[in-house]
Amino acid sequence: MKKNTPYDILYCDDSLVAVSKRSGLLVAQDRYDATAPRLDLELENEFGRLFALHRIDKDTSGVVVYARTQEAHRAVSLQFQNRQVEKIYHALINGRPAWKNHHEEARLLPDGDAFHRTVVHKRQGKPSVTDFTVLAICPPYTWIEARPVTGRTHQIRAHLWENGLSIVCDPLYGGNQKPVRLSEIKRSWRGDPFEERPLLDRLGLHAYQLTLTHPETQEPSTFTAPYPRDLDAVRKQLAKIHSQDPLAPQVL
Repeated sequence: MKKNTPYDILYCDDSLVAVSKRSGLLVAQDRYDATAPRLDLELENEFGRLFALHRIDKDTSGVVVYARTQEAHRAVSLQFQNRQVEKIYHALINGRPAWKNHHEEARLLPDGDAFHRTVVHKRQGKPSVTDFTVLAICPPYTWIEARPVTGRTHQIRAHLWENGLSIVCDPLYGGNQKPVRLSEIKRSWRGDPFEERPLLDRLGLHAYQLTLTHPETQEPSTFTAPYPRDLDAVRKQLAKIHSQDPLAPQVL
């Protein structure tokens, strides 16, 4: 991130701005807290008026793309509407799935219970699809890739929850905010337990990559957000211990 900014610029031209945002920052106004810091307002200070194309959750880090003109907004919005935009997320989850690849379809209803979670509801829910792939197994955790075809609220988290799985540091769907600590994953750790700082203490979900057709050139444009410092610290430590890296080329 640039100094004093909660985002990194990944790409910018006359039509589009792509950034990688930090976890904890809203991408648009929140109905519960109108005064909370927002990515769109931060960016408009630098780029002027922008047009929202999509959203990611406040606690998710990673790629967000905005249009800079109404023409670009119309063209790319149609791509999102027609499900022509490819979105790839990486997540660190608790435990280990029973599958290597998994195709999940469910009818999801946002704000469907007393905790404001997205839940499966066969009658009132809207269709949703996510394809999951295991990237690296690092007990007691697993790195997975999620490719959401639809864009429902909390879709990835809700689909994992439906399968009895949860992303680390997710109190809403995982039931706890337990951070990832080096002392708990490295047997030879000899630090001071009273001074130890968590490697990761926020939702371990990252919008890693997004591919769309550029509205001017009509060529595919791919925007990739490197892992933020906290998530990358976990990746490096787990890779040292287990020789498993979610960013390593996948063997087909």
